[in-house]
Amino acid sequence: MEKNWVKIFTSTNFYQSEIVKQMLTGNHIDAVMLNKQASSHQAFGDIEVYIHQEDFSQAIEIMILNQINL
Repeated sequence: MEKNWVKIFTSTNFYQSEIVKQMLTGNHIDAVMLNKQASSHQAFGDIEVYIHQEDFSQAIEIMILNQINL
C-alpha cells in the first residue's frame, strides 16, 4: 500500500465495511478495503477501510453525520 494511507474503520462484518467504503467514495474520498479475514473461516480477522491522510478530518465528519460508530 502507498504511503499516507490511514485506517479509518475496522469491522468483522464485510457488509458494514463495504457500506463505509461506499459512503466515503460517494463523498469523493478515495477509500480501499483490506480484508484480513481467514478465507476458510470468516469469524477470524478484520476488514479494514483505509483513506488518504489528508482526507481524515472530512471522513470523520461524514461518518459522524451518518451515525457510523468509530
